[in-house]
Amino acid sequence: MSHETIYRSLFIQARGVLKKELMAHLRTRRRMRHSKLASPLPRGGIPDAVSIRDRPPEIEDRAVPGHWEGDLVSGSNNSHIATLVERHSRFVMLVKVAGKDTQSVVAALSKHVRKLPAELRKSLTWDRGSEMARHGKFTLATSVDVYFCDPSSPWQRGSNENTNDLLRQYFPDGTDLSGYSQTYLNKIARRLNERPRKTLGYETPADKLREVVASTG
Repeated sequence: MSHETIYRSLFIQARGVLKKELMAHLRTRRRMRHSKLASPLPRGGIPDAVSIRDRPPEIEDRAVPGHWEGDLVSGSNNSHIATLVERHSRFVMLVKVAGKDTQSVVAALSKHVRKLPAELRKSLTWDRGSEMARHGKFTLATSVDVYFCDPSSPWQRGSNENTNDLLRQYFPDGTDLSGYSQTYLNKIARRLNERPRKTLGYETPADKLREVVASTG
């Protein structure tokens, strides 16, 4: 019998709260017990957040297209650009946002993602930023499920983090991002998408995505 089972038994018997006489024997004196194996609770003011730990297995191995990672790249004067990376092809989309507030970000992402073919709209994995607090509205507008990373775990969006690093050659730290048009952002995204990638067998993300669209068309 594991220590976790013992703890759970004690707390269940006390209806989730240890009695005072039992508390005295615990080193931490905590009244509530949460398993270390449980998924983290939503943080950052995100209601009904679904943990990355609950993503379907098909997302993990990158074999199925249509699953995206997303984040905000920040610049000076409180300026931001939303970045989206498709996990299967590493295809990049850059989205101009009016602000970091959830209404602005969700509206901009929804408008951009709705332009994608249905087969490329399956899921989006985001960090714990409050800019996606209205993720339910995004899902309703796009039919794309949203999953949230664990706190302080950027490696869980590895493709997106790598892309953000590449973007710094075009948008160095301290750059005011508000002056760039969506047309210019599309131009930079196209440069990244036409760059051969070793991880893709030296195909480009654009070529890889075209293969996906052609195979499903």
